[in-house]
Amino acid sequence: MNTTAHDLGARVAQSASLEQVRKSDLQSGDRVLVTTRNSRYRIEVLGDGMYRVSGGWFDRKNMSPLKLGINGCTWGGSAIKVDVVAACGLHLEFGNRVLTSRIERLRVIPAEIRTTIN
Repeated sequence: MNTTAHDLGARVAQSASLEQVRKSDLQSGDRVLVTTRNSRYRIEVLGDGMYRVSGGWFDRKNMSPLKLGINGCTWGGSAIKVDVVAACGLHLEFGNRVLTSRIERLRVIPAEIRTTIN
């Protein structure tokens, strides 16, 4: 087995134990708070694969909030885990190809909890 295949296999095996938020586990109105090494992002699920994102790079470029897709998370290279919005230890890649620094923490705030608090 070549080195690339071995590395990819190890990453796939590692991905099962990551603290992560899967796209399929989110509903419209849920929010995901993501803290990376350098920034914080607030991601609101809009549905149909779209999200309203603010914070971090988007704030620095005066683009918050911005509606866009999320490609998934990478280990820093070209391999991407497309089934997740965020995973600790990985880099989040937005639909506009912006790649975050490594994710350190994440938190999901379900829509129904936000509704009962307001």
